[in-house]
Amino acid sequence: MKLSDVIEGVPKAIIQNGSDVDIRGISYSSGTVQSEDLFAALKGEKADGFDFIGEAIDRGAVAVLSEREKPLNFPKTWVQVCNARKALALCAANFYSHPSQKLKVVGITGTKGKTTVTYILEEILKRANFLPGVIGTISYRGPGVNASAGRTTPEAPDLQKMLKEMVDHGATHCLMEVSSHSLELNRVTGIDFDVTVFTNLSGEHMDYHHSMEQYFKAKKKLFLSPSQKRTAVINSDDPWGKKLLTQLSTGGITYGTESTGMIRAEAFTFSHKGIEMTVKYPSGKIPVFSPLLGKPNLYNILASIACALTLRVPIRSIKAGIAGLDGVPGRFEKIQNTLGYSIFVDYAHTDDALKNLLETAQELDFGEIILVFGAGGDRDRLKRPRMGEVAGKYADWTILTSDNPRTEDPMGILEDIENGIKKTGPERYEIESDRRSAIRKALLRAKKGDCVLVAGKGHEDYQILKDKAIPFKDTNVIRSFLKEMEDI
Repeated sequence: MKLSDVIEGVPKAIIQNGSDVDIRGISYSSGTVQSEDLFAALKGEKADGFDFIGEAIDRGAVAVLSEREKPLNFPKTWVQVCNARKALALCAANFYSHPSQKLKVVGITGTKGKTTVTYILEEILKRANFLPGVIGTISYRGPGVNASAGRTTPEAPDLQKMLKEMVDHGATHCLMEVSSHSLELNRVTGIDFDVTVFTNLSGEHMDYHHSMEQYFKAKKKLFLSPSQKRTAVINSDDPWGKKLLTQLSTGGITYGTESTGMIRAEAFTFSHKGIEMTVKYPSGKIPVFSPLLGKPNLYNILASIACALTLRVPIRSIKAGIAGLDGVPGRFEKIQNTLGYSIFVDYAHTDDALKNLLETAQELDFGEIILVFGAGGDRDRLKRPRMGEVAGKYADWTILTSDNPRTEDPMGILEDIENGIKKTGPERYEIESDRRSAIRKALLRAKKGDCVLVAGKGHEDYQILKDKAIPFKDTNVIRSFLKEMEDI
């Protein structure tokens, strides 16, 4: 494709040294550049792509996209733009021939629930004989795509390439988790969403966004496209969802348990078997059963129903899809055993998510609730004491342990959490920095009828210590200990 076609629609792009150069790929990392690529020199938090232009040229790049002026005597084509990340996204959409226009794209944002909503919707669409693809926290999967997720929402060229592969292999829909980082960094610019979903908002990524208002503004960007075909689906029970509704000129489809919800759970019960509810919508009522557990999943199901109805999926397929999904990896994921314990692995890694997890366990009326959790290093430190306080209030016994310490001292992280748990009164906790040992202690403490919650890492199959990622998956560790205990 000619460079002039690749940069079509990019605001205020200035080309120097020729617009007719052929482009055979787009790269934003000098280490992945191939012959005849356009290299986008992006400025990141830790490195500046401008410093790697020489390496990109040596590897075969024929043009460079940058916000800076062309260096003197630069021999290749130079494209100067106002916003390199936005330009990169628009270029990628052009290069891959706008694949989002050739299938139905659903973008889901919010603090919690994104992953589960994609799983529910995926099952619903399959029951309706559609071919959905999914781009999210756990994996990128669907027609022509099968890979573990490197990040929730990939960089724009990777995203557009995956959409193109899905289209080429017959995909009808793409269900995409859209992170606040990706919205701030323009990764989804150039994607034509048919439906956008807002699940909820609570404190997370404050090290990046610095305030809830800034976090909200980042999420809101998904709903501000001038596209006429985009329909917003919003949790109207959530305070930030209510606020979002007041700021959208086109309104939206609302869901929740309150009377303001257009898609509304009128009656619902929670049990060890799952969720039963009657859902009212503008044309009638739907009796629904789901094997998923707890109130957070009630909202995830309502979001999925609202989205499926917007996509005109038949009611029978909606009911069958919801009933057919018995779990989501790392999201209140139950670990079967013969010891009479209820063991769950969950991705909860904020104080609000931890509170929801513990409240769900309390609603299911277990014996003692034993919690194992920590907090990630090199991330928002202010949430750590809040997480400790939640644990102290809601768990019967807590074992504080390492999550992904990264470059921080694990004991320093645990001290931050301990400062919060100490506020809650009697000491019902212990510290075991080795996560494997902490899980073992929790299982040995449990009795028949008790609940063991291992929180923080969910689906992750690694633990980051210093600058290394070692193999570690909570579910595997739990099952290995259970086997030893069951064999005794």
